[in-house]
Formats: sequence, structure tokens, C-alpha cells
Amino acid sequence: MRGITKSFFGVQVLTGIDLEVRAGEVHALVGENGAGKSTLMKILAGVQPADTGTIELDGAPVTFAHPLEAQAAGVTTVFQEFNLLPERTVAENVYLGREPRRRGLVDRAQMVRDTAALLADLGVDTIAPDVKVRALSVAEQQVVEIVKAMSFDARIISMDEPTAALADHEVELLYRLVRRLQDRGVAVLYVSHRLKEIFDLCDRITILKDGSLVDTVETASITSDELVRKMVGRSISALFPEPREGTRKGDVRLAVRGVGNDMVRDISFEVRAGEIVALAGLQGSGRTEIAHGLFGVERFRSGEVHVDGKRVDPRSPRDAVRSGLALVTEDRKAEGLALNQSVAANARLVLDAVVPRQAARRARRVPEILSSLELAARSGSHEVRFLSGGNQQKVVLAKWLVTDPGVIVMDEPTRGIDVGAKRAVYELMRDLAAEGVAIVLISSELPEVIGMADRIIVLHDGEISGELPGGCDEEAVMALATRHDALEESA
Repeated sequence: MRGITKSFFGVQVLTGIDLEVRAGEVHALVGENGAGKSTLMKILAGVQPADTGTIELDGAPVTFAHPLEAQAAGVTTVFQEFNLLPERTVAENVYLGREPRRRGLVDRAQMVRDTAALLADLGVDTIAPDVKVRALSVAEQQVVEIVKAMSFDARIISMDEPTAALADHEVELLYRLVRRLQDRGVAVLYVSHRLKEIFDLCDRITILKDGSLVDTVETASITSDELVRKMVGRSISALFPEPREGTRKGDVRLAVRGVGNDMVRDISFEVRAGEIVALAGLQGSGRTEIAHGLFGVERFRSGEVHVDGKRVDPRSPRDAVRSGLALVTEDRKAEGLALNQSVAANARLVLDAVVPRQAARRARRVPEILSSLELAARSGSHEVRFLSGGNQQKVVLAKWLVTDPGVIVMDEPTRGIDVGAKRAVYELMRDLAAEGVAIVLISSELPEVIGMADRIIVLHDGEISGELPGGCDEEAVMALATRHDALEESA
């Protein structure tokens, strides 16, 4: 792609972008929200035309007026939101709209055989061609999207935030598939906010900022700190703001004493006013299960929970809210937002559900809260589904801030948002702590845990394996997170 420019309604969103992707290369495309990544991908995929510039495929000029033309040329895209029909089989989804036919009828047997061959070619032996897509995990559905792309004899596959909805143990499957594609000579254009994946998988990195090309570099020639500085103009260490001046640890606001259920056992910890306590551990260690227990989603069967000195036993999320608790859920789209409703309507969802008689009065603070979060859609009339991931997360936060919680549990609060939006979330956490709110942070990103938490409680297999101070190194956290596994292996 050479000299690609694009504007919408007079606003320039891409300015003279050059992008070169080689056969068998995994090439990262990075930048903050609004940098132009999605627009550039849509131009390559034939979704939108460029205003100026050229695209060459294997040295020959091409023009894609429609995604089908791009697919026919071997250029496919796996978007963050999957494009699959849940009630159709894997094979039917792979060949949707271009089913093989025999004597005028769909040749289902041939379709199943061809899909099985594609799955085998990618080394996937856990998915049957004739199973319905609704029965598959998110990671397996992503495999189907990649198989569908390969069925077009893809030479270039663009992946938009491919791990945003995946659990930690599912990411390894994607890694294997990307390597398999690379071995076949397929060029992979990889868009992600997760720096670890970029450094694990990618050969080169192209950095965009405000619609302009900053640089294209070999991954081996740059550090994560240098990459972030090119993306946002500051280093990783600057992402994590220092505690506000005057922030002090007050009385215990949340006390968890010996709680347990089917997923966790004998969990005890305290969080004071003005304190950020992180729950760290590997996938399945019990972090989210503790959040759900506190919030009455999966009730604890043993132990006690106290909020501001008063024993509480939430039987539902409504009970938890009335007790002064808030939960920023792990999956904002499925659990935190009504995507077809406006920003303002989402910001008062909890009020309408829990205190309907007071909702109108208490919702008067919504514009002020949205403004304090620097939300782009300040008018509140924009539908949430049209916002970036970072702005959607700000709406989730506004929904809870309007309830004036004393304790906020934040489960993966920066998942799938860009570096600049992450900084805004961290600033908010520092502000809340300064106001005396107790914060429980659950995160898979160890730099985030270490950079923001005052204390770190490490979990393994549903139990607490140890506690560390904030600012410790990643090795110390991982040593506790995997300690029992190491002991079992040595035994």
C-alpha cells in the first residue's frame, strides 16, 4: 500500500500511509484508537475506497471495490466481531454463499470433506466440520473464521484484535495457527493492543499515530518501552500514574474472611479506603470467581464478607449494589452494556434497575461524570455500539460511578483498549483511591498489576498462594502463581 489517504466529511483520517507486508511474515499494525488502523484494514479489505494511493499485490496493481473482490484475490480479514451463523455447521459457515454443487444441489458431503481438509491442513483436530457453530468456544469460532479465510486460498490475512475475547489458555491455539499460516507463506497483518503478543509473534511493526505513519521497524530492534513511546509519546513507566498527593490508607472497607464455594476455597483479604489490591494468577485460578462471589452472581457458601464493618451476604447483584459494591465486568459487551442504547441510557442502567424511584434525581450527575471521563460522546445521545473500546469502557465506569460505591471490583478493566485509554482508566483509579474508594483490581497483565496495586494477592487453583507488595517483579508473581504446579512436578 503506497500513499494511502482517506477523509470522512472533510476530516483527514489517513495521510500518505505506506505499508509493505511480505509473504510468510507476521506484521503488526499498532497505534492508539483513532490512529487509523481500522480504516487502513477496511481499505485493504475492499470495505472502503482510498481517496488516493495505490495497492499492489505480488507487484501487480489491484483495486477492490467490494470485499468479495478482495477475497477472490486472496486478501481476507478476520474481524474482532465474528461473522458466523450459530445455527449452521462449521462447513456451512466456511462455504456460505458458495457451496459446492452437484447436479444443481448443494453437495454437503463434498463441503464437509473440503472443510475437514482445511482443518487438517492447519493442524486442527478438535473441531468437526458437521458440528454447529453455537456449540464451539470463542477460540474455536475464531479458528472457523481463519479456516473460512483459507478457503479463499488466502495470501494475506488481516486479524483485528484476535485475542480480545480469548481466555489465556486459548491464546496458545491462536499462536499455533498464526505460525502454521506463516509456514505456508501466508502474510498475516496483526492488529493488537497487547504488546506481549506483538513481541511474541510479529516480525515487523508498523506504527500509526493520528492517521500518519510514524515508523516501520524490525521487532527485534525495538523494546516495548520504545514502541509505546512511538505510539503515544511517553514510556510504559509513565502509563502508571503515581498515587495522588494526600492519598492515605483509611479504615477497612472490604473484609473477606474464609469465603468459599465450588470454585474457590478459604479466601481471606482486606482492602482499605484509598487502597488498590490486585488479585493475580493464571486463567482458572479463581480471580473472576471471587468477583462473582462478592457480587452475588455465584454466592459464597462459607465465610463472611463485610463492607464498611457491616456483614453482607449478597444474593444478587442488586443486593451487592445496595451494599455499596460495584463490579466492572470482564466482558463489557456481553455483560456491561446495552449496545443499542445511548450513552446516557447506559450510564443510568444500574440506577434504573436498583433504585428506580431515585434514578432521575441521581442521574443528574451523569453529564458531569461523562465529562470528567473525557468521553467523546458527551451529549450522551450516541449509541454505545458505535464507540471505540476505550470509550465503551468509560461508559461502563460511568454506570458504576453514578452509584457512589465504596468498593469497586475491576475485572480486566483495560482489556481490548488502547494505550491512551488505559492511561485514562489508571488516572481514574488513582482519583477514586484519593477519594477513599477501595479498589480490587483483577488483571491478566502483570505490568498493570505491578504498576497500579499497593498489594498483590496471588491465586492458584482457587486458593491464595501468597501476597506481594506493589512494585515487585513479574518473576515473583509468577513464582507464586505456578508454585503448586512446580511442587507437583518435583514430587
